Amino acid sequence: MTRIEGPARQLHIVTGKGGVGKTTVAASLACALATSGRRVLLCEVEDRAAIGELFDRPGPCTTETRLTRTPEGGEVYGLSVTAEEALREYLATFYRLGMAGRMLDRFGVFDFATSIAPGLGDVLLTGKVYEAVRRRARGASDAYSAVVLDAPPTGRIANFLNVHEAVSGLAKVGPIHKQAGAIMRMFRSSTTVLHLVTLLEDMPVTETLTAVQDLEPTGIAPISVICNKVSDDFTAEERDLIDSTELTCPGLDETTIAALQRQLRSASARAAAEDGHRERLRELGLPMVDLPLDPSGVDRALLLAQGVRLADALDLEGR
Repeated sequence: MTRIEGPARQLHIVTGKGGVGKTTVAASLACALATSGRRVLLCEVEDRAAIGELFDRPGPCTTETRLTRTPEGGEVYGLSVTAEEALREYLATFYRLGMAGRMLDRFGVFDFATSIAPGLGDVLLTGKVYEAVRRRARGASDAYSAVVLDAPPTGRIANFLNVHEAVSGLAKVGPIHKQAGAIMRMFRSSTTVLHLVTLLEDMPVTETLTAVQDLEPTGIAPISVICNKVSDDFTAEERDLIDSTELTCPGLDETTIAALQRQLRSASARAAAEDGHRERLRELGLPMVDLPLDPSGVDRALLLAQGVRLADALDLEGR
């Protein structure tokens, strides 16, 4: 496992194909960052209310809500960001449309605005993240040591992060254009890192490779590939033995022995396939982290255990 070193990181962006467990990984990463006395914000922007459920808090975190305390004495907060609420705050901040902004929602103005300018929604969502990150530089009392963004899937991550391009046809000047420029500087800075989450399966790996290509024009490069739910059953030598040897188990009937052998060979084949997909990912030249498959499911213990593994691999101690 390669240890990743670098400058102190304030924003961790986590993306991956739908279904690979990127939200779980983002939550584990937030737990890993929440060391002694540190406050970490875990943001989601897909309107799924997923991060609260991981910590047994049903419903979206419409305000910054403490999700858990870590054994190391830190705190993880959660925030579910929606484009509608972000636009409402934007109107209140720049155009003094507090009550009027809320009234506009009744007439479907928010849906209309984001439908005629699809990139506007992403600018507003990333603007909320930008605001949370910059509190640290301002020395605000509610500042966070780090922010973890559970970002959209790899299929649209390049468009989501390329906010400057998104507003190029919307505004040449003004607060939105200015904010988009500030957000892009944050995304491209050395204090922001992007993590790609994947399963060692054909479609997720292919989408991961494509996402890296799509990100090149943005100037935002990933720093790691996190392989989730990895089999940790057999070495290559053990797989060869399983595939070439007939199983014998004294005291068991032939039907049971045959079923056990099929199960072993199926697990061996999966591990071999994972090795092949891992080789494809190695072509990226990025450090890779394996998170093992846990058949017991996702709970707080798993989030903390994965966090320890990520902290070691990604040099999170003290960040």
